[in-house]
Amino acid sequence: MTEELKRVLVIDDEENMRHMLAALLKAEGYATETAADGQVGLELLRGTMFDFVLCDIRMPKMDGLAFLKAAVEVRHSAVLIMMSAFGTVDTAIEAMKQGAYDFISKPFKTDEVVLVLKKAEERERLRRENILLKKRLAGLEQAAGLGGMIGSSKAMQAVFQLAVKVAKHNTTVLITGESGTGKELVARGIHEKSSRAARPFLAVNCGGIPENLLESEFFGHVRGAFTGADRDRKGLFEEADGGTLFLDEIGELPLSMQVKLLRVLQEQEIRRVGATASRRVDARIIAATARNLADEVRAGRFREDLFYRLNVVNIHLPPLRERIADIPQLCEHFIEKLTLSMNRPEIEGIASTALQALLAHSWPGNVRELENILERAMLLAEERLIQPDNLPEMLAGHRQREGHPLDALLGVSSIKKGRQIVEHWLISRAMEATGSNKSRAAELLEMSYPSLLSKLQEYRTNSYV
Repeated sequence: MTEELKRVLVIDDEENMRHMLAALLKAEGYATETAADGQVGLELLRGTMFDFVLCDIRMPKMDGLAFLKAAVEVRHSAVLIMMSAFGTVDTAIEAMKQGAYDFISKPFKTDEVVLVLKKAEERERLRRENILLKKRLAGLEQAAGLGGMIGSSKAMQAVFQLAVKVAKHNTTVLITGESGTGKELVARGIHEKSSRAARPFLAVNCGGIPENLLESEFFGHVRGAFTGADRDRKGLFEEADGGTLFLDEIGELPLSMQVKLLRVLQEQEIRRVGATASRRVDARIIAATARNLADEVRAGRFREDLFYRLNVVNIHLPPLRERIADIPQLCEHFIEKLTLSMNRPEIEGIASTALQALLAHSWPGNVRELENILERAMLLAEERLIQPDNLPEMLAGHRQREGHPLDALLGVSSIKKGRQIVEHWLISRAMEATGSNKSRAAELLEMSYPSLLSKLQEYRTNSYV
């Protein structure tokens, strides 16, 4: 990908100086715009994202020091560098106090301007990296409670609390939930909070291994056990000895392998393919599935005895549509993460209109879908905040097509009226997400059942409840 040119705004009342600096900076690889006075420069700064501003001190209408004072009120991230042919130490000090990075006295050599810009560019890069690293560290510390999971909603806090409790014991855990809800993160979090944290954590997708290789992958084999077995090889259970083996999509295991897995869980022993003797293993098993294993048992596709052996403790992860309160926090986390991996430190967050579109989405792909959508938006974003136009069409056009309730907030100044609009929308979303189950909706909304009934009665004439 071609690196985006750094943008420089040159503000100077002398046309020759503007022309000379614009040509010089273009030759050095900068994109340049010019303004003849501070007032015009301020308007450009309001509407365009610049990396640097070169501003003269003495100008008509609005001089450089007045521009510096006014620029404080404009939300920008540009590095301000002042220029003057009448500069004194006092002037330079005053400019620094007002927020200027450096001061150049006219006349100057062309390489002097370039050198100051390069120094400012390096300083700004280091400053942004430092801020991002601090944010990332703070995020990691905040999320250290359970494997980097994000969520302050009541439903997710209950998941975290249960996971921390079971982490202290060697109990087998079955994690259930739709695809993309973060089952592996919970499993990893349990491992990290357990006494096995210093030992291996191995994750395997049971549906991703060919059936004829499952036994060898799980239990290993001895040399000569089959064609191509030219040496002894450990299986996953031995590799995870003393640690944790995470069996993702456990419902994909064929019945023949389910029998052998049950024996290992009961006996704590494995036998390599082709071996005559068994070996003791001590691997904690955490399994996960997006399927309803109770239904699979009734259909004869999953062994009932294995189901009960795995389902000692069940941790169910709610889908994202049932914890929409976590979406703003998840957006902040993913944007901070992506600014580093995609080298887009200029992206500072998400616009409220774009966030509304995300809140209104049903999220069939859950948290994984949200991360992918934000990655796409980061690629397309041209402003400091992600805008609705950066989102996929199904999201960006949602509010325009269907009329989002939160649109009404744009013209509301009354706190009471605004609260009613938000309550309308949240209750509607909760009822939709729970299939009009009032008990579950009240739990999702973190309000009492009688309070929900009262609100439904109060807003009964509203079209979206």
